[in-house]
Amino acid sequence: MEPLAADFPFARALIVVRSQRTKKKSGITTTESRYYLSSSPPDQYSPQEWLNLIREHWGGIEIRNHWRRDVLMGEDRSRSRQPNLLANLALIRNALLSLLSERLGEQSLPQFRERFCSTPKQCLAILAAA
Repeated sequence: MEPLAADFPFARALIVVRSQRTKKKSGITTTESRYYLSSSPPDQYSPQEWLNLIREHWGGIEIRNHWRRDVLMGEDRSRSRQPNLLANLALIRNALLSLLSERLGEQSLPQFRERFCSTPKQCLAILAAA
């Protein structure tokens, strides 16, 4: 497939990453393909450099987003399966994380979280003031 045919006007490269996994118990090997589009020309990077860029991107997402939402806000502990409730809670968490990042100062997020866990009214006041 040509990247320009993918209906993304700035796509210049289509990167395919294939990974194999073998299940220890059954010995069955599966292959999975993941596709990435880039606005960079395909010859700008070597295959190893493309792979490193992709790993850095997903590593950054894990650190900046998932870790903060899961570890600091306990998102994965939710037992609800109601889509509207989960979406609303995610919106509140995103708003709070955005507002908290502006007010962190020299504190780490875990320190900040500990401070706010003891005073949940402070969190609500920050949200209400925004």
